[in-house]
Amino acid sequence: MKIILTGSLGNISKPLATALVQKGHAVTVITSSAARRAEIENLGAKAAIGSVEDLSFLTETFTGADAVYCMIPRANYFDPNLDLDAFTRKIGNNYAEAIQQSGVKRVVYLSSIGAHLKQNSGIIQRYNEIESVLNKLSDVSITFMRPTSFYYNLLAYIPMIKNQGVIAANYGADQLIPWVSPNDIAAAIAEEITTPLEGQKIRYVCSEELTGDETAKILGDAIGKPNLKWQLISDEEVLSGLTAIGMQPKIAAGLVEMYAGLYNGTLGEDYYKNRPAVLGKTKLADYAKEFATIYNQN
Repeated sequence: MKIILTGSLGNISKPLATALVQKGHAVTVITSSAARRAEIENLGAKAAIGSVEDLSFLTETFTGADAVYCMIPRANYFDPNLDLDAFTRKIGNNYAEAIQQSGVKRVVYLSSIGAHLKQNSGIIQRYNEIESVLNKLSDVSITFMRPTSFYYNLLAYIPMIKNQGVIAANYGADQLIPWVSPNDIAAAIAEEITTPLEGQKIRYVCSEELTGDETAKILGDAIGKPNLKWQLISDEEVLSGLTAIGMQPKIAAGLVEMYAGLYNGTLGEDYYKNRPAVLGKTKLADYAKEFATIYNQN
């Protein structure tokens, strides 16, 4: 198959490209960085240099493909001039237009847990909107991948662990957090994008379900702090902490609302109704080794 991947050589797209190339597929990786060309080609893939914000580039790159994988690039939440809603909306609409104009028939889109919610989901709400836009495409089969909370989001707590000796958040503690490894997401996408489909499908991806307390224990053991605790704090305290380190206030509020939804159960409601029968292979204890290496480098 001729498969186009967005996401450059990110945490998901790199192992995804590697897996698809090894299976004999002709893979093109879209990247905005020309410096990535050699690394992409060393994987056995082709590099397409351009921006997903450029509709004509996307359409041209998608044309002739058997399948495409679409994801929204990460944005800088500390940029005071970033309009996150407009940024994601533009890229989502570009994907829809490029898919329709290029004639691609098979699509896998990286969405998120909580994308079933039209409101009260914080920054996740934009995924509900983009899923709705893509759902309107005619004669296109789409898998909406809805991963849970990424392991690597835990890296944001390293300064707090070092300075305060705890993980403090408005979610977790005694409540379950469904965690996921990018490697397990990549494996699921590789399976979906090479499997024929008629219509639309939603697939959740999770590697391990743990409480915040269990999460802290595993990380604490890995970094030599076996007494590390997960402390539940208020929405207001989290918001104050995020804005204090320079995060854009609107985005900080969106994160707080998202995490509150995870704690009170609304964000994961559809996930628990449709949880995967088999969880991913990469457990938190596996990821904790990488976490510890990064922790000790800082």
